[in-house]
Amino acid sequence: METVFTPFQSLGGGALIGLASVMLMAFMGRIMGATGILAGLLQPADLSDWSWRAAVVAGMVSGPAVMLLVTGQFPAIQVPISTGMLVVGGFIVGIGVTLGSGCTSGHGVCGMARLSPRSIVATLTFMLTTGLTVFVIRHVLGG
Repeated sequence: METVFTPFQSLGGGALIGLASVMLMAFMGRIMGATGILAGLLQPADLSDWSWRAAVVAGMVSGPAVMLLVTGQFPAIQVPISTGMLVVGGFIVGIGVTLGSGCTSGHGVCGMARLSPRSIVATLTFMLTTGLTVFVIRHVLGG
């Protein structure tokens, strides 16, 4: 598998995630943790709590439609693994999010910006584990 290097798209995406995080904190006083937002959407405290969470999730999933409107075509999405592997990966991520008390967006973007020691440790753990996983899959297993 070849990884395409896209620095400008990555920078733009990161800037938009950062801007959305700052706006959510400024206007709602909430942290932009994707899994926490989704969990609260599935079990909302009240209608106003559900509304802002639904708006954030709608914004997250509407990216391909925006891409279609801007460029006239959907982005090319390739998933080089089976549906079963996606399900297993989803469960593993769910376990990690539970054990880590949050996800990469909550810890890595918002927690680190607030200089949260727990988030700094969590983000370092995410990055080290990701690097190790990619190394093992690509160089040890030959994937």
